[in-house]
Amino acid sequence: MQYALLIYEPDAESYPDGEAGPAWQDIVAAHTAFSGELAQAGVMRGGAGLKGTDTATTVRVAAQGRTVHDGPFAETREQLGGFYLIEADDLDGAIAWAKKLPVAGTGSIEIRPCLGMPDAA
Repeated sequence: MQYALLIYEPDAESYPDGEAGPAWQDIVAAHTAFSGELAQAGVMRGGAGLKGTDTATTVRVAAQGRTVHDGPFAETREQLGGFYLIEADDLDGAIAWAKKLPVAGTGSIEIRPCLGMPDAA
């Protein structure tokens, strides 16, 4: 079964020096190593880091129609910063990988099983 490992971190707190600073370089190196471990185990199916919430755009759907807004859908202490899509036998296997996933500073990793998609005709 495929699982999404969703990485939530405080938006600005994680990388005080921005994308050129040492904290950023350290977490990129940690994710490169983690991705290599997933690939070597044959469980990596995809994933990506996400730019900051200041680059987000949200399309809100309501009965009156759709509207476009700058920023994330909801304001929370932690924002979605990236994800991995992995293959695991069960939730316990996905949890084992999530426990190894590098997070800068504080944060959380949400594990979500993926819905199977019907084959395209």
